[in-house]
Amino acid sequence: MLAALGLYLYLVEFPAKQSQEQQESAKRKLVTLEEQAITSLTFKSDREELVFERNADKGWTLINPIRVEADTRELRSLLRAIVLGSVHRVVEENPKALAPFGLDKPVAAITIKGGSTEETLLLGDTGPLSSTLYVFRTSDHTVLLTDLAPKDFVNKSLMTFRRKDILHVISGEIDRVRLTYPTTEIVLYRVSDKPKPKWKIRYPVEAEADLNEVRMLLFRLEDLKAMGIVDPGPGRDALARTLKHVKVKITLHASEGDQTVKLYQPDPSSGEAFAETAPDAPLYRINPTFVKDFTKELYHLQDKRLLGADDTDIAMLSVKTHTETYTLINQNGEWVLEDRPTENVDSQTVNLFVSRIVNVPAEERVVKQPGPLAPYGLVHPVAEFVATGKDGKLVGKLLIGDQANGLAFAMGHRLPGVYQIRADLLKQIPTRTALLSPGGAKASTP
Repeated sequence: MLAALGLYLYLVEFPAKQSQEQQESAKRKLVTLEEQAITSLTFKSDREELVFERNADKGWTLINPIRVEADTRELRSLLRAIVLGSVHRVVEENPKALAPFGLDKPVAAITIKGGSTEETLLLGDTGPLSSTLYVFRTSDHTVLLTDLAPKDFVNKSLMTFRRKDILHVISGEIDRVRLTYPTTEIVLYRVSDKPKPKWKIRYPVEAEADLNEVRMLLFRLEDLKAMGIVDPGPGRDALARTLKHVKVKITLHASEGDQTVKLYQPDPSSGEAFAETAPDAPLYRINPTFVKDFTKELYHLQDKRLLGADDTDIAMLSVKTHTETYTLINQNGEWVLEDRPTENVDSQTVNLFVSRIVNVPAEERVVKQPGPLAPYGLVHPVAEFVATGKDGKLVGKLLIGDQANGLAFAMGHRLPGVYQIRADLLKQIPTRTALLSPGGAKASTP
């Protein structure tokens, strides 16, 4: 009897309950179509009617009133709100009047299609709660109170759903950037180097690039979006005639091809700036801060680590201060004091110290080209570091002079001129005693 009861529950009661729950869940859903099944969407407001189609290869495209790429993020957000929307309660079936719910003049009418299924929703007033919305579903002529959020549908326009990214930028795929200015240009290129790629400057000088600055440049290019779009036509032609002087022309090279954009700022005081990708393409209104971001001096893009060498390039590092003079030698990846080669040094202390010297960056530029050094205390520097490579040639040098306002004047091998660095580096130079490990002499190798 127990077995028969269990079999009955398993075969009859549980499936029946499960089926009932599924039916109730389906009733609570606003639409039956899943997001991936939707191939067409029409969004109609009192201002305009927008029609979108989805292509399996190209994604969503706006086909009316113009044919352009759609803003995939905005469109998916709208679709997700609809397909995840649920019904709080059925207000009225076959209503005699729609005005009490704001549905006689709906905020928007949305039609979605997928296969043989089509559904149209009219969006009305906000419900009793601010997070609810009255909706008229045309398939069953029913007024519903839903959990749709008004903010997802109100004040949406052509500009909302139109693609606003001016360039197709994936920073990891860009291998060369050319910044062309009225009087000069800067060329950056990526070098495939292990463990991670590096960026270098090819023109107007051959130099290491500041990796953080290049990354920021690429991130800003990814973020270059239109605040407004002027499509080809008389309006665009009239505006183009006012854009006579290019502030910067940016060319990106990747394996899939080149992309170019020109930035204009006819009147800096007006707060307006524009971007152009091609003579027959739209003109884009952009935030003027982009013009500032992309018109920096060469110095900002250069590697500002003053010493001029990486720790792996250094075979010998000489250190000289007013109280200390010693030389560290790199023996197969381990540092030793030149005059005490048999004694252990504290590897943590010396590695941290070398890293600080190698990576100390210029904070501010004082003068572009070196002149009289006495005003900066660099004739007789407070500290001097000289790096020698495995071939015995100079690979890096750093001089630190007087201090002012928490910064110290400095000169380095990588950049010409005088700069200011953080003065706390002077307090982080270890003494000979601090470098030596408490362990004493090295163990001899049999």
